[in-house]
Amino acid sequence: MLARLIVIVIFLAILASLFSGMYFMLHDKSASTRNVKALTVRIVLSLLALGFLVFAYYMGWIQPNRIHP
Repeated sequence: MLARLIVIVIFLAILASLFSGMYFMLHDKSASTRNVKALTVRIVLSLLALGFLVFAYYMGWIQPNRIHP
């Protein structure tokens, strides 16, 4: 249950960073680097989510779904 909550929080943070990057891209008229920083945060969070999922799988906290015919 805790692993699911962590993944959901990281996913929401990724979405927030994505939308802030889109906002800065549309509304910043100057040579601001806020767009680049927001998208860099999104990439780091995505890698963190992937790393956490791999770690949680190896620790046995999560298991893949098994489809039975």
